[in-house]
Amino acid sequence: MIKIFSVKQVPLIDKYTIENEPVLSINLMERAAGTLFEWIQNNYPDKCVKVFAGPGNNGGDALALARMLFQAKHDVVIYIVNPSGKFSPDARANLDKLLKIISENKVVYLSDDNTGFPDLAAEDLIVDGLFGSGLNRPLRGLPLKVVKHINNSEATVLSVDIPSGLFGEDNSNNDPEGIVRADHTLSFQFPKLSFLLADYGEFAGDWEIMDIGLHPEAVEEYETKRFFIETDDIASLIKTRNRFSHKGDYGHALLLAGSYGKMGAAVLASKGCLKSGAGLLTSHIPHYGYQIIQTSVPEAMTSIDRSDILISEFPGPEPFNAIGVGPGIGTKPNTVKAVKELIQAAAQKTLVLDADALNIISENKELLNLLPENTVLTPHPKEFDRLAGISTSHYERLEKAVEFAGEYKVIVVLKGAYTVTVLPDGNCYFNSTGNPGMATAGSGDVLTGVILGLLAQKYLPHEAAVIGVYVHGLAGDIAAAEESEQGVTASAIINNLGRAFSAF
Repeated sequence: MIKIFSVKQVPLIDKYTIENEPVLSINLMERAAGTLFEWIQNNYPDKCVKVFAGPGNNGGDALALARMLFQAKHDVVIYIVNPSGKFSPDARANLDKLLKIISENKVVYLSDDNTGFPDLAAEDLIVDGLFGSGLNRPLRGLPLKVVKHINNSEATVLSVDIPSGLFGEDNSNNDPEGIVRADHTLSFQFPKLSFLLADYGEFAGDWEIMDIGLHPEAVEEYETKRFFIETDDIASLIKTRNRFSHKGDYGHALLLAGSYGKMGAAVLASKGCLKSGAGLLTSHIPHYGYQIIQTSVPEAMTSIDRSDILISEFPGPEPFNAIGVGPGIGTKPNTVKAVKELIQAAAQKTLVLDADALNIISENKELLNLLPENTVLTPHPKEFDRLAGISTSHYERLEKAVEFAGEYKVIVVLKGAYTVTVLPDGNCYFNSTGNPGMATAGSGDVLTGVILGLLAQKYLPHEAAVIGVYVHGLAGDIAAAEESEQGVTASAIINNLGRAFSAF
């Protein structure tokens, strides 16, 4: 599990490393530049490299990298962007080292009148080392002009630690025109929160974490409530099945899903539940859906509603270990009544609520106070906005999700490219699997089923949410690798859930 630190914490971890390893700050910069150098050697060994360096330590990293590239016989030119003429001590030291070995015409000082601005060819590699994660105001003047010049090129752009101009966390007051659009970002030791948020994460391009050897005691000591989930974290949570177990050992789930014209949602959620390992599943469906569910999911038992076309009632919750509600149920008055009554009747049960169940709650906010503790809610951004109020940025929505989860003591699975599971204690777990092909009809229904199946197996609610999101995304990744992102369907995700679980 990788910690996601605030931009204020990272310099403290650097400082701890410098004092306790011990290592000189300039040598830590050398270490960071070395990881960048190795990456370029492995990925773009033959490109002409044009390095843009600013006045701070981000520029110092870029200048140290430029020296290494020059010594390795790369074709490299350095462009200094520093209107004030003041450098950080380590950036100054690295510039002095570079000037001792490189010819004068290879170092160009850019000015506000566009003097020295280079032609940037499509075959060039641009190294963006203008500004780091400590930036807290939009770029202006010369730096803004340089960023626009870089973005107008067709060259490949590699950003050092973070795209210049991008804030590490909240970008709601930033200027998108003043942010480097990177193809690659090599982030030192930790991801930046802004990489994971949809409105500004695209600026980082394909990002990777580079280990620069920050002191492990500092990483352990400094606390955060934001984490990036990896395979090993999930593997440690997956339960081993007993050879002598039977289906009753893996729980009985109840799913309320489907309505006339939306029985596919019930089918997909039911299959997701069973493919995640639930021992038994009862799918409660409208009467007209009986033949559909029995034919499509013969492993599921069925409970038939008195209504032909919608959910208007529910079985007694006593026999069930976990209950899922929402996929395709609609928001007709009879269904609203049934959902309200179920929430009251299932006060001692573990719930996962999705789709129309969330829409019903958003129109009947008094139900929030009746939800059992650690109920799992799986909204997409618009559904969450209906629950908690409209957000103007993804950072604001994340902050609201933390507040919402704490107030109502629920678990919010806020779906997106890096789906984040928010716990009542404020901890946020960002998912690392999944791909754009999963933005397809029914994908969310499958996720609801997967989480329901894990809850039925008596996984703790936060475990079921984090595991379910990861495995669901991994199944989508396997499907995309076999066909294409365009070819991913909800059924393809279901078909690859078994392979996803076998990864642990």
